[in-house]
Amino acid sequence: MADRHAGKPETPDIKMPDPAEVSAAMTNIAERSQRLINDFLSRQSAQPETPSFDPLNIAGAFLEMTTRLMADPAKLVEAQVSLWQDYMNLWQNTARRMMGEESSPVVEPDKSDRRFKDDAWKDNEVFDFIKQSYLLTSRWVQSLVNDVDGLDDKSAQKVDFYTRQFIDAMAPSNFVLTNPEVLRVTAETGGENLLKGLEHLLSDLERGHGRLRISMTDETAFEVGRNVATTPGSVVFENDLIQLLQYTPTTETVGTVPLLIVPPWINKFYILDLREKNSFIKWCVDQGLTVFVISWVNPNEALAAKSFENYMLEGSLAAIEAIIRQTGSQKVNAVGYCLGGTLLASTMAYMAATGDDRLASGTLLTTLTDFTDPGEIGVFIDDEQLKALDERMQRTGYLDGSDMANSFNMLRSNDLVWSFVINNYLLGKEPFPFDLLYWNGDSTRMPAAMHSFYLHNMYQENNLIKPGGITLNGQPIDLRDIKTPVYMLSAREDHIAPWKSTFAATQVFSGKVRFVLGASGHIAGVVNPPVANKYCYWTNPKKVKTADTWLKGAEQHDGSWWTDWVNWLKPSLGAQIPARRPEDGPLGVIEPAPGRYVKIRAV
Repeated sequence: MADRHAGKPETPDIKMPDPAEVSAAMTNIAERSQRLINDFLSRQSAQPETPSFDPLNIAGAFLEMTTRLMADPAKLVEAQVSLWQDYMNLWQNTARRMMGEESSPVVEPDKSDRRFKDDAWKDNEVFDFIKQSYLLTSRWVQSLVNDVDGLDDKSAQKVDFYTRQFIDAMAPSNFVLTNPEVLRVTAETGGENLLKGLEHLLSDLERGHGRLRISMTDETAFEVGRNVATTPGSVVFENDLIQLLQYTPTTETVGTVPLLIVPPWINKFYILDLREKNSFIKWCVDQGLTVFVISWVNPNEALAAKSFENYMLEGSLAAIEAIIRQTGSQKVNAVGYCLGGTLLASTMAYMAATGDDRLASGTLLTTLTDFTDPGEIGVFIDDEQLKALDERMQRTGYLDGSDMANSFNMLRSNDLVWSFVINNYLLGKEPFPFDLLYWNGDSTRMPAAMHSFYLHNMYQENNLIKPGGITLNGQPIDLRDIKTPVYMLSAREDHIAPWKSTFAATQVFSGKVRFVLGASGHIAGVVNPPVANKYCYWTNPKKVKTADTWLKGAEQHDGSWWTDWVNWLKPSLGAQIPARRPEDGPLGVIEPAPGRYVKIRAV
């Protein structure tokens, strides 16, 4: 019988760190850490008042949940017994694996869950046990809090959301000692990955002035106007809030009626002009449209008093007026994206109420007008949180862009938070250059008056859907007055503007509405160029009352909704005329696209 101990065991490939390099790195880290601590203490002492320890009012929701849970001990015991049974099965299966027997997993991660893609999570019995223990416990916790009777909808949503945040944060992949890939890299590099990770962490804290601002991409790899937002054009009009860009035509003739794009102001317009191959703006120009886009200013405290009404008067309406002067066309087609769509719908209702018929058509991309069910973003909207937010905006004059970005990132924390924690801080890797993530990190501020009005009137009180619920420039508006043809594009997996909520507008507008549902989410569902042929879309010309009925009768189409939209738009384009260049119009050229406003960074 062969001696199983015979032969020299293999030595792991472990790199020993250089003491001098470690000493220098730790000295640098200590100095930077001390600076950050001093800066933090200085800011704290300068605060005019002590902020609430629980501005999100999480404790109240969880206290109510716990009270109701304890009121039904039988259900609690039943859930506990079920968990122990699962654990017994897991222990038995793991023991069989360790003895060389085949064993099926008790629980497996979702196929889309990239946290456990390393082979060791499956091949190594210990890490497989850790993974399954986590999945069983997280499933138990979520089912327990979701099964509590008597919670109001807002509290139940908050408990569910923050429970998932806690579960995601506690994933074994997020810790050095329970992540097999991190352990392997630590052995291979002699711990250099952890030193680099600590330096990355400090750099992100420094970049956020004491607040953690996770680097999602190599920001030095991109520059607005150089390799993103590069479609040729000119700024032809500007005021305090907007620059209006007109793009250089690429066709000999264009439709008479120009196109205005109203992007959201919570981020920058160049999501629609990232690269030539996926630029919606460039594609529209190539279709023979005279394209204008609003570039919102990145406001500071000087614009604190700018309201939602100002965004209509100095934004969408000012742009329409400037386009008519520039082109001579008496009509304009308009596209609004996300919040830009909410503003466009409000503008259309205002124009209808004042007898202004200068819009030939309106297109709303992933746009909420009825905020009855705004999706998970609603977890951040209640009396306590809005009060804390209003107080903070009153002190600064605006909402910092990072606050909004952090809220949206939390909606997909595994993809937009924890994956970067692992890559940047645990593995010590440099962020990968990615234009979409560069745009995502190029945040914008929101003026205090405008953002407070928007949150209170739209999300909290849902006034836009009410006849006369909102008054703009002295005029009560009603979405039911809109008779202009409307094209609505929503995205099936949208977590910011849930498609079934956006569908509600089809029952409100008085004119003809074409509702189209795209695959994927809030961004990929919109930025879906035909050349990529990546996602499909659904159409249903019948006017039905519910989103579910609409989907049941919808027809699926391969390819991009862009082609469907431009075919819908053609009757509103008017006759073909010689192409119009920015420099040919009476407004003149202020500066080349993409202009100054889009280059103003929040930090």
